Amino acid sequence: MGVTRARAAAPAPPLFATRHRGLREQLRRLARAADSANTVLLLGAPGTGKDRLARLLHERSRRAAEPFVRVDLAAIADDLFESELFGHERGAFTGAVSPKPGLLEGAGGGTLYLDRIDALSLRAQGKLLRVVEERLVRRVGGTRQTTLKARLVASAGPDLPRRARSGEFREDLFYRLAVVTVTLPPLAERREDLLAAARAVARAAGGPGAFTPAARALLQAHAWRGNFRELENVLRRAAAAAAAAKAAAIDAAHLELSGPSDPAALLSAAVHAGWTLRQLTDAYIRLVLEDSGGNVAEAARRLGIARKTLYERRG
Repeated sequence: MGVTRARAAAPAPPLFATRHRGLREQLRRLARAADSANTVLLLGAPGTGKDRLARLLHERSRRAAEPFVRVDLAAIADDLFESELFGHERGAFTGAVSPKPGLLEGAGGGTLYLDRIDALSLRAQGKLLRVVEERLVRRVGGTRQTTLKARLVASAGPDLPRRARSGEFREDLFYRLAVVTVTLPPLAERREDLLAAARAVARAAGGPGAFTPAARALLQAHAWRGNFRELENVLRRAAAAAAAAKAAAIDAAHLELSGPSDPAALLSAAVHAGWTLRQLTDAYIRLVLEDSGGNVAEAARRLGIARKTLYERRG
């Protein structure tokens, strides 16, 4: 039914210990609201980490000992929506031979994560709106109402605000869900986080956490249309290849990515990827700093800038 349950899951700090200034401020606001009952809306393209952030929010709140229930709403047929979320009583419909609690009840005082809420029909959105507003749940065919104790976290694509304005998604439900909102940028806009995430994934996969200059340039130049999900798949494969070869660092050949393997080709790749001058400059600064072994004075000398300027550009 598109439902998974978990009481604990490994947090994913590489995705969220970010240097992206806009996202960093959003995550600070989310952390301050971690123990509140406010609904949370996570927006972003597939693979940007919405599922992991929902779990991380649950695990770092006082609800961590309670259930975390994820519901993939795109996998639930519209005619089963009410029964799955609200539950049903015996005889409520053909086949209802015994009472069944819904997912809202099953989440208890934990977190109910409504993934891909933008897949809901307008009819289902209206049903959910009533529950979000009243914090009361009534099973299909029942008369007794129970109080919703779980916190609601929802996720959707980045265009949900536009869809709400155009009437494709209920605007009243959108504003009820968007009490605390985090928009996760695509990986192409988080180049400053890319290498740290790549190292963490590679180490977790049993490979070296170091990269050759050619591999670093290729990672920075790749478009990453699949975002962090694509990065994880690529790095797990590369880590296995590097470990099998007993290599001390992951090289461009291990990544199996089409694109430049020479750092100088980063310029051409950046043009085709549509990088801004700031993005290109920041990528070059990171490469020089890493090639200097983290020595700020040496990197500043090679870049021809003051150390103070380099510290500022590093964020």
